[in-house]
Amino acid sequence: MTLDRRSIIMGGSAGLAAFSAGAAAQTAAPTAVSSGEGWLNVRHFGAKGDGTTIDTPAFNRAIEAAAARGGGTVLVPAGTYACYTIRLKSRVTLYLDAGATILAAAPGAGGGYDHAEPNPWDMFQDFGHSHWKNSLIWGEGLHDIAILGQGLIWGKGLGRGDGKDNWLKDPNGPGTGNKAIALKNCRNVLLRDFRMLEGGWFALLATGVDNLTIDNLLVDTNRDGFDVDCCRNVRISNCTVNSPYDDAICPKSSYALGEPRITENLTIANCFVTGNYRIGSVLDGTWQKMPASFAKTIHGRIKFGTESNGGFRNIAISNCVFEDSRGLAFETVDGAMIEDVVVSNITMRGIVDAPLFLRLGKRMRGPKGRAIGTMRRIRIQNLVSSNATMLPSVIAGLAGHPIEDVAISDVHLHHVGGAPAAMARLQPPEEELGYPEATMFGDLPATGLFARHVRSLSLANVEVAVAAADPRPAFRLEDVAGVDAFRMTVPAGIGFALRDVTDFRSFGSRSLPDRTIAGPFTGEIGR
Repeated sequence: MTLDRRSIIMGGSAGLAAFSAGAAAQTAAPTAVSSGEGWLNVRHFGAKGDGTTIDTPAFNRAIEAAAARGGGTVLVPAGTYACYTIRLKSRVTLYLDAGATILAAAPGAGGGYDHAEPNPWDMFQDFGHSHWKNSLIWGEGLHDIAILGQGLIWGKGLGRGDGKDNWLKDPNGPGTGNKAIALKNCRNVLLRDFRMLEGGWFALLATGVDNLTIDNLLVDTNRDGFDVDCCRNVRISNCTVNSPYDDAICPKSSYALGEPRITENLTIANCFVTGNYRIGSVLDGTWQKMPASFAKTIHGRIKFGTESNGGFRNIAISNCVFEDSRGLAFETVDGAMIEDVVVSNITMRGIVDAPLFLRLGKRMRGPKGRAIGTMRRIRIQNLVSSNATMLPSVIAGLAGHPIEDVAISDVHLHHVGGAPAAMARLQPPEEELGYPEATMFGDLPATGLFARHVRSLSLANVEVAVAAADPRPAFRLEDVAGVDAFRMTVPAGIGFALRDVTDFRSFGSRSLPDRTIAGPFTGEIGR
């Protein structure tokens, strides 16, 4: 039977159900175990795959049998398997064959998902980050596990955690599930090749997971894509994530484990992230854009934070594409560090709310007594952003707690421009305690970059361009010490507006005069 994915764009979920029922009818009889003595077929353990029978018991029996043998692969053949909570075991692989769908069932009289476990630290992060068992698939304290194959995980019956579309009139009530896959304190985990639709609050929540590989997943979801929290040695590669209503790839370092555990040794490579396609239309290949009115609420980005108790270290992001989404964000506001970060070969188009956002704040959502965090040693190179909205990139530390040692090179920042004259005279508020978001300061008096409370800022081969004439300077720098600006290209008008800037040097630019200022200096440098 041929799958017509056109039917599962937003509002078309019934079409997938119809297909799934047809596929199940063709494969209703148990099939032979796939090749290899370690493979166990869920149909041999009672799974029907008809889209209506709850197949959770059969899945869990098959997984337990594989674990009892010392490990193996549990095969999910073609069909639609309505399930509540599936519990993973160490040394077991769950393999979704082509045409197989694990469907998150709606909780009701027939049962529901495992209840959320207690967590004495859940006041320091949102409910969804604090619990794992209330999920379609979960595992805790496991090692050497994998989910593989060409099949689909469809979180149709999962809630988003916002009270709008959940069961029992309680977004997190007993029996409800709000995550497609949740892993806690695991190691040696591989997720590869399968697809995900409507993953609930998180398509994937991985907390305290070490040696994690996420490769070649296509995720078309209604909130976050991947939340990688307090994890070490993580590789995310070759993935497509469409997440209009929340972030696509979101490393975090929360206090959910009862300690400030760092997220480190993380690479994100060869990924496409977006927030502007109707849910299901990326999966079915029709790529239908959200209505124009949705633009103000687009998410779909790569964001580090906001939960930042443990911090982030040794991060490399390369060869990624952002389209119609928010930009790349690094946020530490809960008393931790962000350090040793390299970003390279990034293309962005249609960015909403700042192509780059680096924020050191003091929200301090965590146990009392923590010091304000740090952000340092950030390298961003070979980045092109076109047709971004009016908000420039932002690097914003705190007075007395600057962001340190940031280098931006070989970057093109193109914005729509056209700001009113009054915007060039704005003095943005500090918002020291605010939720970190590029919009937190309101409109900003720069077209390309607004930087405040920064030490050691290097800008090389950076071009700022606007589609419409804009009265704002290309760069607005406030309380910045140690600036090297080499071979800059800016629109006509003011290149740099400086306030309390020391050790400033601009050289080698055709559109700006060479200038060296010891400072402190307040003034403008133009064409």
